[in-house]
Amino acid sequence: MATVELRRTAVVKLDVDDDAHRLLQETIDRFKQAAQMVADDGWNGTEDGYIVTSKTELHDRTYDDVREATDELNADLVCAARNRAADALDSCAEKRKDGKNPSKPQFTSDSVVYNLNAITYYDDYATLATVDGRIEAEYVLPDEDVPPTTYFSEDWEKREATLHHRDGDYYLHIAVVRETETEPEDAENGTVLGVDLNVDGHLAVTSTGAFIGNADYLNHKRREYEKRRGQMQQTGTRSAHLTMKSLGGRFANWSEDYLHRVSKTLVQEALAHDCTHIAFEKLTHIRERISNASKFQQWAFRRIQEYTEYKAAEYGIAVEKIAPQYTSQRCSHVDCSFTHDDNRDGDEFCCLKCDREYHADYNAAKNIARKLLQNWHKSGSGGATSHLALKSGTLNVNGIFTPTTV
Repeated sequence: MATVELRRTAVVKLDVDDDAHRLLQETIDRFKQAAQMVADDGWNGTEDGYIVTSKTELHDRTYDDVREATDELNADLVCAARNRAADALDSCAEKRKDGKNPSKPQFTSDSVVYNLNAITYYDDYATLATVDGRIEAEYVLPDEDVPPTTYFSEDWEKREATLHHRDGDYYLHIAVVRETETEPEDAENGTVLGVDLNVDGHLAVTSTGAFIGNADYLNHKRREYEKRRGQMQQTGTRSAHLTMKSLGGRFANWSEDYLHRVSKTLVQEALAHDCTHIAFEKLTHIRERISNASKFQQWAFRRIQEYTEYKAAEYGIAVEKIAPQYTSQRCSHVDCSFTHDDNRDGDEFCCLKCDREYHADYNAAKNIARKLLQNWHKSGSGGATSHLALKSGTLNVNGIFTPTTV
């Protein structure tokens, strides 16, 4: 039997003193600066207007200038920043090929990528390169034998990591791998929670029938902020400008907290139903797919997915994203699956073939989970033994229902 490499992400909170905290934040700021410098150079690219995407060419064009501008940021971190910028530029180049007009990449996320030259792992702590030498950061691990604790056993090999700064704390997202001769765990006997995200009504609806958050309320708060912001801009005084900045900060903090709570509830729903995976739709081309999806709503969807992913990883739950085609138009009943645009009318879903009626978002959430199972099944990854989580039990790809035992 062929050897399979399993790859997971262990999310670990770090305990650092004030000096280390300051150095890590300075390192993140320099990393973002480095990535932006590379992106700016590659975006301006050539006289013909082409975006430079080659990592080798970007390295030759920017390395010396970036190191000088970032006060000799660690060489491995400079290279990691270049790679992040190159990936973003490559995505923009692909969009241009498709006739789209992407914006230049902007790097605002408080994170930095560490390869194995820039980070060293020990039993209870790691050392990380910073703008001023290395610092030690102790792991804050749970007592229970659950991820990430299980990923710190000798069975798992630690690879690269991404450092994130969130809510005043630092977290390492460590890639861990191990080899096995069994089928991949992510498809064998897995249970999937499907999640449908919405621009109105409930912000998130799950295949287990949980209706989470309020998109209308979120949008209302956004409109209120925009109205106040417009009033301050018209006033034009320094006091109004300061008030506008304060309003923006308060709204940003409020919306981030709201989306954090939504993602936390999604993870709790997955835990309550013993799910190994959470499935979302890919957000690619969402503006084309959902005509009334604003940039703010796109940002909110992306944030929910990001927050859910790192929260779920702490419990060993993986987040997958599937192609969105037909999840809203297809009947989710396993004996039907009839697909037609007229099946859905707003929040109501009534199948034109079998006459079954569902809440439209609940129907879509079930289809999202089922589609991931079907992808596993087609790829031979054991999807037939996996299940999608429902209100009162689970359903496998062959339509066999297993009720929840009390």
